[in-house]
Amino acid sequence: MAQFSMEIMRLTGSVPRGNQHLEFGFLRGMGRSGEDAMRVPVSSTFSLSWLNTLQALGTVAGQTRNWVIPVSVWSSRGGIVGAEKADLRWGIERRLEFIEFRLFWEGRVNRSDLMGTFGVSLNQASTDLNRYYGFAPDNMVYDKRARTYVRSPEFKPKFLEPDASRYLAELRSVADGILDREDSWIANLPPYASAPTPVRGVDPITLRSIIGAIRRSEAIEVRYQSLSSPEPRWRWIAPHAIAFDGFRWHTRAFCLTDECFKDFLLSRMLEIRGSRESGTSADDDHDWHSEVTLEVGPHPDLSEAQAKVIALDYGMRGSRAKIRVRRALLYYALKRLGLDIDPAARKPQDQQIVLLNRDLVLEGAT
Repeated sequence: MAQFSMEIMRLTGSVPRGNQHLEFGFLRGMGRSGEDAMRVPVSSTFSLSWLNTLQALGTVAGQTRNWVIPVSVWSSRGGIVGAEKADLRWGIERRLEFIEFRLFWEGRVNRSDLMGTFGVSLNQASTDLNRYYGFAPDNMVYDKRARTYVRSPEFKPKFLEPDASRYLAELRSVADGILDREDSWIANLPPYASAPTPVRGVDPITLRSIIGAIRRSEAIEVRYQSLSSPEPRWRWIAPHAIAFDGFRWHTRAFCLTDECFKDFLLSRMLEIRGSRESGTSADDDHDWHSEVTLEVGPHPDLSEAQAKVIALDYGMRGSRAKIRVRRALLYYALKRLGLDIDPAARKPQDQQIVLLNRDLVLEGAT
């Protein structure tokens, strides 16, 4: 039996049922002879949740055809009830997420926003706004004076979970030139600045060689400048991962010279001149595949009010937070959090947090 993809084109009638309406839909499908249409009543015996498919037999244009028809249940305000995001095409879902992003963060959205960001037509932008209204009718209202949709007091996210980290990361990416302004969903960028960090010069050819070696499980010969040696020297390494310590990019690799897994800074690789099959396995890197849990809490010498605000800063529960880190990156994590020194060496207001399970963590690091 042939199957045809269908969609509701317009509503032609409704049957009241409680506070919802089961609609008669005018549906469209593609048959062998071209576009066919049939009027299908949505029976009051159907479930009010989203039905995956309704199998129906109809006579169209004098020919008997078998149809597989997706059926939606519409609320009295025109919105789909119980439809899953998975039923939407990716492009449509992205535009609905954009609408919700703008409503939450900017408080408004209109057709020109969609047209400028996604390059869609005026009609498509109107369709997307109407579709979003159908899914979440209580999330926005139309301001006739401003000629835009604005966030309603009853707003509840449906397509995106508001994420402050994502917003701030996007803001930083735009400000630092990593993300083009036109690719950002933020309409009006607030003034932004960050503490400068030195630019780490990673050569793209070097990075490409490292990534290629990881993908092909190869060893490569690199000319590397280590601070433990006065001059750079050639060595064979078998990289298997990329790591970031908060400031610098590394590759995690087996060093065939020292016969152990180590970290190598990408910026200190001065030259690469050969590759060969690697005889090592990433599975043997125990420190990379094992994790350590850091339990941190407010410095005990802080006042009660100060300790509470530090707990908020670090998302602590019960005056402690648990941070999981790969054992291979433990040194960098402790250093970045200021936990690599005796907490008594600095004032409580500067140290702010302490490592509660220091003995256990440091014992595992030896």
